[in-house]
Amino acid sequence: MRNKHIGSRFDGFLEEEGLLAEAEATAIKRVIAYQIEKEMAERHLSKSALARMMRTSRSSLDRLLDPDNASVTLLTLQSVALALGKRLEVHLA
Repeated sequence: MRNKHIGSRFDGFLEEEGLLAEAEATAIKRVIAYQIEKEMAERHLSKSALARMMRTSRSSLDRLLDPDNASVTLLTLQSVALALGKRLEVHLA
């Protein structure tokens, strides 16, 4: 029996299995969390300090920084961007 996935793209496999959107969301969230943590380290900001700057709770910031928690709102992303002196950009490709 021939495996139908041999020679196919991994994205195609994930799409067939209904997992592509979730995998992409998780990957994007991990990149965002990494970028925020990198910016915090460069500025020597603690989680508590950044949460105060965002006018949110530390637990809310913890959820934002959790790379496995893909649920995040645009409002939260905008808030962290402003607190870090950055601009939020969202693109569809």
